[in-house]
Amino acid sequence: MSHLHIQIIHGPNLNMLGTREPGHYGSQTLADIDEELIQLGDKLGVRITTFQSNHEGEIVDKIQHLDAQGLIINPAAYTHTSVAIRDALLAVQVPFVEVHLSNIHKREDFRHKSMMVDMAMAVIAGFGSQSYTLALRGIHHHLLQSKQS
Repeated sequence: MSHLHIQIIHGPNLNMLGTREPGHYGSQTLADIDEELIQLGDKLGVRITTFQSNHEGEIVDKIQHLDAQGLIINPAAYTHTSVAIRDALLAVQVPFVEVHLSNIHKREDFRHKSMMVDMAMAVIAGFGSQSYTLALRGIHHHLLQSKQS
């Protein structure tokens, strides 16, 4: 088993997946997505931990106390508003991928701006729950390449 650890952080309202706007977000629950990520992590030899909060400060605290080599974050609505989450990501300097279930650029204009996009190693949006699995495969590859350098 690899010593790689990747933290997944889900932002506000993602606990409502499966019932909240399935046209935008699909019918999978957050528990379904987490289980899929943990199973993929097992196949890749990566420890996956997940966290969800509707509270900005709790997300900031989780980032500040990160003990992982990589991060996948879906800041949800905080994508467009949170300087606090942006500053926490700057402080820890851990490579991260920003993910979104829907294509934020096909939605309301206010959703087109991300406070974190310029710091993210990648942004994956619009593939539903597969946005997370694509992010996991990508950051895993990046971390392995970094270890070999």
